[in-house]
Parts: sequence; structure tokens; C-alpha cells
Amino acid sequence: MMDLKLIEKLTSAFGLPGFEDEVRALIKSELEGYVDSMKVDRMGNLIVTKNAKKKGKHIALSAHMDEVGLCVQGINGDGTLKIASWGVDPRLLPSMRVVVGEKKIVGVVGSKPIHLQSANDRSSVYSIDALYVDIGCDKKEDAEKHVSPGDWVGFDSAFTEFGESKVKAKALDDRVGCAAIIELLKSKTPYKITGLFVTQEEVGLRGSSVAAKALSADLLINLEGTICADMEGIEVHEHVTTQGAGPALSVMDRSSIYQKEYLNDIMRVAAEKKIPYQLRRSGMSGTDAGNYHTAGIGMPCIGVAIPCRYIHSPVSVMDKNDYKNLLKLVDAYINDYAKRGGK
Repeated sequence: MMDLKLIEKLTSAFGLPGFEDEVRALIKSELEGYVDSMKVDRMGNLIVTKNAKKKGKHIALSAHMDEVGLCVQGINGDGTLKIASWGVDPRLLPSMRVVVGEKKIVGVVGSKPIHLQSANDRSSVYSIDALYVDIGCDKKEDAEKHVSPGDWVGFDSAFTEFGESKVKAKALDDRVGCAAIIELLKSKTPYKITGLFVTQEEVGLRGSSVAAKALSADLLINLEGTICADMEGIEVHEHVTTQGAGPALSVMDRSSIYQKEYLNDIMRVAAEKKIPYQLRRSGMSGTDAGNYHTAGIGMPCIGVAIPCRYIHSPVSVMDKNDYKNLLKLVDAYINDYAKRGGK
């Protein structure tokens, strides 16, 4: 396992919150013939099941399809686009290359040039309101022929392998999770597994709040891209995760406290199989597990994540070895859990 071409295809696709169609279509095409059923619910979540009639423990795997980016709020008189942020730090945006909407109109994020900035401008950070997207139009009427308020704005950033084991791409959060579920569903696992590819995680865990209400599984494993800040000048306790040290297991975050017995189990499997792993050293942020573990009568959840440097930017970076070991660990744990009957 470890299909980097799959990650490249998934990260190259655009799937802003509420506009996950391109990513969903790609996932469906990848899983055709590998699963028993596929359905799309009213929130746009893609729910697939493998070995649907198999008796025994039912395991669910979840990842979100959407990515951070921008949204067109309006069109200015000079033809530039007023923008809002979906999970992006405005400090990253000036000079970024972007594409807008289904037509994928090319644009750049602009701001006042440094020559015209006051001393106060140069010592402060531009807010999102001070930025705009330039799509090459000179007046509002021309821009209206190409884009509309509500259109998504995505980062134009190519998948690139570099260094000894690194990958740079947009949307590693959470296309690595989507890729992992696809690879696991393509394997010859004999157990009943439901894959959930959910929408609008980046704007409030919205898709999973609906999917969770329709799901009944014995265990859910949530797969994510997570914070990594293991760089020079940052205190060790603020690194959260370390690249190359293996997939990160969550103890708690803002949406969940993960049950210790399941965390102990997956750590035991990792030790037995000699698969490297680490604990995620922060309770910041939340994941879709926050909706799953409180749905219905409650559902045990495990959080497994890939450390991603520069997360929520056009240039997230992951280590290929961490992804390879995530696949090994989740596959090994599914087999161990199901063979034991969940005990």
C-alpha cells in the first residue's frame, strides 16, 4: 500500500466547503468495484460500505473531503473580488495564485503595494477586508461574466515530492485521510467496513453531524491531517507532532476525549507490529470524531492523523513514511479488533 499518485489526484482536485463535488466524483471512481454500495446524503457526504452482509464487528472510517480556502463575497467596481476566508490565515494570502469557481478562473490575491504603505501599514497585518482577488478584469461588469458572489476560491498549488521523503501539496488536510480510506477499502479485508467521506468539516464539522445520525458502527476511526510545528525556534512542547515519527494518535481535543481502552489497544498493536507512532501533544482544534462519539447511544472513536507542516496553507508538507505507517497501523488494528470481536 501507499499510492502517492492517488494523493496527487486528490490534492489536485478542488473541494471547498459545500463544493466537494469534484473530490466526491474522484473518490467514487476510485472505489468502483471495490465496495458493495455507495450513496450520497443530503449534505453531500459520500457513504460507502464493503462486505455489507459480513457478520461480526462493524468498523467505520471517516475523513473529510473539503479544504480550506476563500469565498467570493462580492465584486468591486474595478473588477476585483471581495473575499472571505474559510480557515485561512490572512497573513499567508498576498501574492497567492488562486483559481475561482467551477470555471477555474485564474487569479491572484492582491493588496496595497509596499511603496504606498504607511509606516502603520508595514507594521501591521492586513485583514481579509484589505485583500482582494484580481482575475484580470477592469470593471465590475466584466468580472460578472466570469464569477458570482458565493463562488469558491482555491489555491493553485501543485503536488510536489522533495527532499528525501517529503510531499508538498494543498489540501493534505484531509485528502491524506480520504486516500487512506480508499487504499484500505481496496485491500482484501474480510470485515464489514463503512467509509465516510464527509463535507464542510473546515467550517464547523457540519457534514459529519448529519452522517453521524445515520451511522451505527461498533467503532469509528477518524483519519486526519494534523498540526506539525517541529521547526527551529518553536518550543518542543508546541510542536504538537513530529514528522517522521509515525502517525499521531489523539488523546483529547476540543471535540472529543478518546476512550483510553481503545487508545491502549491501538498502541499495543503498534508495539506488537513494530509500527512507529506518536501521541498528539495538544488539545487544540477538533475533528469530526466530536460528532460521531456522541451520536445515538454513543460510538467509540479513535483519532489517527498525519503530521502536516504549514497546515491550512497552499503548501502543507507531510512525510511519506508517516503515511505509509498510518496505513500499516490502521490495517493492523482493524484486523486485531475484528478478530477479537472488539474485546
